[in-house]
Amino acid sequence: MAEQVHVEVVYAEAARQVVRRVALPAGSTVMQAIEASGMVREIPGLVVDPARLGVFSRKAAPDQVLGEGDRVEIYRPLTLDPKEARRRRAHEC
Repeated sequence: MAEQVHVEVVYAEAARQVVRRVALPAGSTVMQAIEASGMVREIPGLVVDPARLGVFSRKAAPDQVLGEGDRVEIYRPLTLDPKEARRRRAHEC
């Protein structure tokens, strides 16, 4: 087993995407990668919701162990409920 794993931590806003590459000890978790990236300190107003995390577009728990090359994604809350968006589009027709 490798002594370190290299992962990316990403967060996307409407206007920009922030990507940080971090090296962590083998066996590190999703939350440890987020902490090591420094994004919470850097991005004003960013609150990491443990229910809105993923690895390569698949939902992930904060304590999920990462592998080499994983991409940790911090998801934003939805700005509009998908059902409401469909209703609005239906009324426009």
